[in-house]
Amino acid sequence: MRAEYAGRLLECPVCRRHLRAGGVPGAPRPPAAGVDPAFDRDVFLLRERVLTITSKYEVWAEDGTPVLYVERPTYPVRTLLAYVLGVVAGLLVFGWLGRAAEAAGPFAGPLMVLLAIPLTFFAFVVVSMSLRPLRHVTVYRDESRAETLLRVRQDQRLAFLTRTYTVVAKTDEPLARLRKTYLDNIVRKRWYVEAPDGRRLGMALEDSIVLSLLRRILGTFFGVLRTNFILLRPTDEVFGEFNRKFTLLDRYVLDLSLDPDRTFDRRIALALGVMLDTGERR
Repeated sequence: MRAEYAGRLLECPVCRRHLRAGGVPGAPRPPAAGVDPAFDRDVFLLRERVLTITSKYEVWAEDGTPVLYVERPTYPVRTLLAYVLGVVAGLLVFGWLGRAAEAAGPFAGPLMVLLAIPLTFFAFVVVSMSLRPLRHVTVYRDESRAETLLRVRQDQRLAFLTRTYTVVAKTDEPLARLRKTYLDNIVRKRWYVEAPDGRRLGMALEDSIVLSLLRRILGTFFGVLRTNFILLRPTDEVFGEFNRKFTLLDRYVLDLSLDPDRTFDRRIALALGVMLDTGERR
């Protein structure tokens, strides 16, 4: 076995189970003080449920034991209404510019006609996006949704260059901010993790720039070009991975075994993993 695989979570090619490379049987790690047992682990297995309107994830421990349940609603009716009102706003702008072009004369009229299409589209985008409901993520203890353990709040309805999400503990204490900048994502997707005071805590980066460019051209190519991320500290040290498994169903592995001292808050890591999927529409 190669040395670089030591301690990492790998998939057995025979039984398809996830096994720790180079693992030595021994006593389990003692529970961390002040950390909810659901988050006190190095590996989270996520499975997204299919054929549901709301984005739903089951989160398992490494041994397959259910530990958490995640939901992110989509609000299809309210979203459709927002798009309808956006179309109405666009048509009003287009009609007003058309009448203004007729009255502007032979010189200014054609210029206003040229401006009509981009301004109509701009009105549609601003109105529809401003009226779309915020889609917050909620992490529950289990499927009963009786106990909330974590939230990820969408900060903006309308975002042109940057979109942010705030990770909030069950006590409503802000833990971190997740930020993606659309210009940074043109070549290689990345998400920044920042403390409430703005300090950089880490970053999620697509694992390969070559595969990233291929995905821009070919898409997922029937699932072969999967979008995987590496998790980096501000020093560019890799402390984890978020990988999509090649299955018919959406399954993901959040592996933080390169951070054995658990210095990176597992609650923030799980929130980041969920957003790397639902926030990127993978």
